[in-house]
Amino acid sequence: FTTFFSQLPDPAIEDQGKEYIRPILNKYAAVCVRCPDYGTRTNTVVLIDSQGQVTFTERNMINADVNQWKTSTYEFKLHS
Repeated sequence: FTTFFSQLPDPAIEDQGKEYIRPILNKYAAVCVRCPDYGTRTNTVVLIDSQGQVTFTERNMINADVNQWKTSTYEFKLHS
């Protein structure tokens, strides 16, 4: 049993399918994904400064239309 684990990771196994899977992973790991029936519908940014001031901004796609977005921003201060 110990001998089995000493052989891991196995580079030969890790390399299998890279030419097939890499383009798929790159497409779905993008900041903004655009594919048929799948894609980014919300973007969120949270900024916190050194005084505890928070700015939370979110952009949401409207009706699955990539050309229509609603942006909402909320600001508040963290309690210490």
